[in-house]
Amino acid sequence: MLFKLRTILSGFFIIIFTNNSIAFETVAKSAIIFDTNSKLVLMQKNADLALPPASMSKLMTLNMVFEALEDGRLRLDDTLPVSKLAEKYGGSTMFLTTQDTVTVEELIRGVVVLSGNDASAVLAEALSPDGTEVGFAKMMTKRAKSLGMQNSTFENSNGMPSINHKMSVRDLSTLANRLITVFPQYYGYFAEKEFRFNNRAPDNRFNRNPLLKMKIGADGLKTGHTRESGYGLVGSAVQGDRRIIFVLSGLRSESVRAKEAKRMATWAFRQFTTVKLAEKGEVVDTASVWLGLSKKVNMVVESDIDILVPVLEKENISTQLVYLSPIKAPIAAGTKIAELIVSIPELADKSFPVVAGETVAEGNFWGRFKASTTILGKLLVTKVSKVFQ
Repeated sequence: MLFKLRTILSGFFIIIFTNNSIAFETVAKSAIIFDTNSKLVLMQKNADLALPPASMSKLMTLNMVFEALEDGRLRLDDTLPVSKLAEKYGGSTMFLTTQDTVTVEELIRGVVVLSGNDASAVLAEALSPDGTEVGFAKMMTKRAKSLGMQNSTFENSNGMPSINHKMSVRDLSTLANRLITVFPQYYGYFAEKEFRFNNRAPDNRFNRNPLLKMKIGADGLKTGHTRESGYGLVGSAVQGDRRIIFVLSGLRSESVRAKEAKRMATWAFRQFTTVKLAEKGEVVDTASVWLGLSKKVNMVVESDIDILVPVLEKENISTQLVYLSPIKAPIAAGTKIAELIVSIPELADKSFPVVAGETVAEGNFWGRFKASTTILGKLLVTKVSKVFQ
């Protein structure tokens, strides 16, 4: 088998490509590439290994803030006080002091663009059930588990080194996908290249994400670095109709991180292509009907069928319709009556529902009697091969 099948909590299946002809090698300690449209993991390396995430864990703090904004616990123009704990944080900061009163929106931008450890702590204390950063970290851990992030444990809001503060790259990709899909109204912050907060430390006003300057369609999300974690990055990029999310961790320098991230994105876009097999409502075949006013029913696909495939296999896709024939009336329009099985050499088959294109009512008594004596009520499992051109 050249693939693995994995089920995750959100209910879709992930095919992990491990075909040697399309394998991607990286010097990162752990890495993952996820195609958001197809829900395919295109590559992974130590994806479930819990490692120090450094500032990449600020994405979970932002998730908690976005949730609070959506349910009304916070507003963007709310002002929050700066505690002594937040003020004393070093590393990447907004250079906040206890004399400041900062808006939630300024703090969000401070976290995203400036990677502010102090900004993260201010937001954490505002949302914590007990007003402390430790209480917020416990809250984050519990929320992460409920979102299916089983290899994430938090001890602070910003990723400062702590023995049990860890995340896996798979969890980070799950989190990134959530920020993009659930909170599109806030996602634009991640593409900001510069943020001047009261013109403090003007040399510290630039976004650390190197991808934003590379013209590869990147629009987020977060870098991270500590001595313990090495250099890491959670990135996302869009080209055409495709979006990918990629995470890498444990690199030795900023330059290697930038190079590996660009290589990952370029590989994912160049080595895979999307093939449209059918559009929503397209008739793919007709099926015989038993005991109905009509002898045939159109079989239509329920939604667009777009398949992500390795570029070298795009000419080798085959399909089959699998259904019971004849189909017994009555049949309501939109009722599932078949499965469309899509096969790609050496990869897992994928199935899609096929529904009735129209309603077929039961026939009259004599018509049904005649049909029943002819077929005797026997339904046969039928496979009908069909290749989309």
